[in-house]
Amino acid sequence: MEPVEVRGSRRWRRRALAVGLALALVVAGGATFVWGYARSLNGNLARTNVFGSMSPSARPPETVVGALNILLLGSDSRDPGGTGSSRSDTMMLLHLDADHHHAYAVSIPRDTWVFVPTAPDGKNGNTMAKINAAYSWGGAPLAVQTVERFTGVRIDHVVIIDFAGFRGVVDALGGLDMYVDQTITSIFPPYRVFSKGNRHFTGAEALDYVRQRYQYADGDLTRERHQQEFLKALLDKADSSGTLTDPSRLNAFLQAVTKSTTVDENFDLVDTALQLRDLRGTDVTFLTSPTAGTGWEGDQSVLRSDPAKAAALYRAVSADTVATWLIPYGSEALKDHPADPEVGVLAKSLLPLGSRRHVGGFAPEVYGDPQAGRIPADLRAARRDDR
Repeated sequence: MEPVEVRGSRRWRRRALAVGLALALVVAGGATFVWGYARSLNGNLARTNVFGSMSPSARPPETVVGALNILLLGSDSRDPGGTGSSRSDTMMLLHLDADHHHAYAVSIPRDTWVFVPTAPDGKNGNTMAKINAAYSWGGAPLAVQTVERFTGVRIDHVVIIDFAGFRGVVDALGGLDMYVDQTITSIFPPYRVFSKGNRHFTGAEALDYVRQRYQYADGDLTRERHQQEFLKALLDKADSSGTLTDPSRLNAFLQAVTKSTTVDENFDLVDTALQLRDLRGTDVTFLTSPTAGTGWEGDQSVLRSDPAKAAALYRAVSADTVATWLIPYGSEALKDHPADPEVGVLAKSLLPLGSRRHVGGFAPEVYGDPQAGRIPADLRAARRDDR
């Protein structure tokens, strides 16, 4: 198999953006339709006050004119049925370079152990915690403060995706196809078995699959990779099924997407679409924030950030020099990925930077027999205490 660059597979010839689920699809539509229609889509988006209470002096400075940093949050209802308390199950920092020719989506695993500032209500925060606690304690404003403190990168906009709402989006496309790299049993009812190999997913099945982590030796990092694969599979299906070129189908699709998305008070769909209009799948790179392995904080299993490597990455994001930062890391991130012919280019091109290289010492937990078709008791307990 020919080598694949980390910057993105050359085989990715797609018209849609492979950046982030809601944002990518919304932008694709906003750039396609007339101004008035894009404005109507903009009106569908729910709004939340993210930046109003933040002191400008307490935030990282804007460093490069024209560059754009968007925090993508996937709200987690803690099970595929969409019930329970809201947490940030998915967190990606999307960086668009100043010339708008390339974008980088950096996944920050939810178990990353960071300092979370004091929540607006004063009841939580001002402590070390898993990074997803920030959204649970203080919503998008505290999530932004936490990410800015952790990365040193100034966030320009926030996009919050209701993944439960996206079940209907996937189903509207007739489902989507992904490769399952390891047979597992879901920890959520109805305890689906996902067998290794190519699989067609309904919306509920896809959302169930990309939320699994306890069955993998590197836990949250494998889940991050699966979520990245989910984004690409959904966009591939939208493109290949003709949705993006059929006005009536695209209208129904984008209506569903925008109604499942919340943005900050300053986000403008049309302006963002114009900034992203020239990007294609080949222009997007998926990464994962560098980690140094797992550890325990009390009874919580956490991910340790690699301070030096993470700092170098986020300095590059702030300085808009990620392409240069990638040069010494690209081949290393891919060199020990299994050459599974069934996975092929997709798995290599989506391998999160750090997932193989930084966490090789992970010790697997007890998962039971993934072929059993039933959920082991220890995973039921894990689901109850998924912190």
